[in-house]
Amino acid sequence: MINTQYPSKLLQHAVEVLSDLPGIGQRTALRLALHILRQDEDRVKDFGQAIIDLKTKVKYCKKCHNISDEDLCSICADTTRDHSTICVVQNVQDVMAIENTQQYRGIYHVLGGIISPIDGIGPADLEIQSLIDRVSTEQVSEVILALSPTTEGETTNFFITRKLSPYDVKISTIARGVSIGEELEYTDEITLGRAIVNRVETPRN
Repeated sequence: MINTQYPSKLLQHAVEVLSDLPGIGQRTALRLALHILRQDEDRVKDFGQAIIDLKTKVKYCKKCHNISDEDLCSICADTTRDHSTICVVQNVQDVMAIENTQQYRGIYHVLGGIISPIDGIGPADLEIQSLIDRVSTEQVSEVILALSPTTEGETTNFFITRKLSPYDVKISTIARGVSIGEELEYTDEITLGRAIVNRVETPRN
């Protein structure tokens, strides 16, 4: 960290807190802190309350693990959607990316990550067992594996496919319109939409 001399310990503390955010360096944190300092007190209070509410009031859907204001997210609660098709994604950002394509009307299952031994993330650290429980207890006809086409994503696809092999459910993966090594959330909406529509069935063996 740059050895900056601050005229105020309160400013220094604000900069240190803001610089903990991903992608925010010390200089950017200082600009943000000074910007906040120039705002009206009510506006700053609204900003602070929004952060507190985000942490204390936002929930995770008890069914699919998507972010929600209620115990059941709006997608899972929507009776007009196809509840027999589950799209498995890595994180909440991927749900948002696929929803933005307006090409998918099923429901989701958020794993909360992908298998990555180098990062110490194994199957037990993810919401894989809850996916298996859903398939075994609900009327699910298809599971779409919409994970990023990276080595870790492919490993997770393979693991889930093996775990679901005992069940009478179609398993498909998104079409390869998404480039190998590309993160799903950064894929353009047209390419991602076509990849969902043109998904291919995954061999079980």
